[in-house]
Amino acid sequence: MREMANYQATHFKWHCEDGIAVISLDRPERKNPLTFDSYAELRDCFRALAYADDIKAVVFGSNGGNFCSGGDVHDIIGPLVKMDMKSLLEFTRMTGDLVKAIIHCGKPVIAAVDGVCVGAGAIIAMASDLRLAATNAKTAFLFTRVGLAGCDMGACAILPRIIGQGRAAELLYTGRSMSAEEGERWGFYNRIVVAEELDAEALKLAKRLAEGPTFGHMMTKTMLNQEWCMSIDQAIEAEAQAQAICMQTQDFERAYKAFVAHQTPVFEGN
Repeated sequence: MREMANYQATHFKWHCEDGIAVISLDRPERKNPLTFDSYAELRDCFRALAYADDIKAVVFGSNGGNFCSGGDVHDIIGPLVKMDMKSLLEFTRMTGDLVKAIIHCGKPVIAAVDGVCVGAGAIIAMASDLRLAATNAKTAFLFTRVGLAGCDMGACAILPRIIGQGRAAELLYTGRSMSAEEGERWGFYNRIVVAEELDAEALKLAKRLAEGPTFGHMMTKTMLNQEWCMSIDQAIEAEAQAQAICMQTQDFERAYKAFVAHQTPVFEGN
């Protein structure tokens, strides 16, 4: 087990309150682009979160009215055009490892998206479990607009599962912007809120999750991601095993005793 409430981030903003970690990129003057360093530290941070029992939920928020403008043109795109194939593959694998780390961190991750959310920023939102959007959020998987393929950081695997194959194909081929209203209608965004209430609503949702059975949430997240690769029979058996494990937790017993006593259960994550 590792405690991360007092984690000191170097390349992004981090704070923790009541078991909820709040992350945001910290270059608001440039709409929060990612750099080589922030990519790597975010990857390592989410990997560590898998072992942090003091963190119950994560909010990946916006800063200065924007979520993320993707990879920094000068700090990332410029150097990439000068790299050899070995170095390029190391970079693309590292960015993909960030998505893997978010998926496997064992905590529900909520993206609170305001303003610009494009490129790798859209991928981070996509990799999150739940997504809230401000009314002015603009989301674009714009890789083809810079001469690349739409298949970046798992986009061709994950985005169709969220919004459907045809809609994902349109966004990935064209690189066009998806509005908040369109994103909610397509199922990318769970809910739209006014920008002034975005942070509060994300924290409210995170608090609700943090007060729930966090071991059960970890198992839910695990199965949501693993079952895409299973047959129906395999999935049903995997869920039988997962639920049997959860039935041995003290939280399950706490819920039963609270129900009998007509009380609200207080979960402790074990």
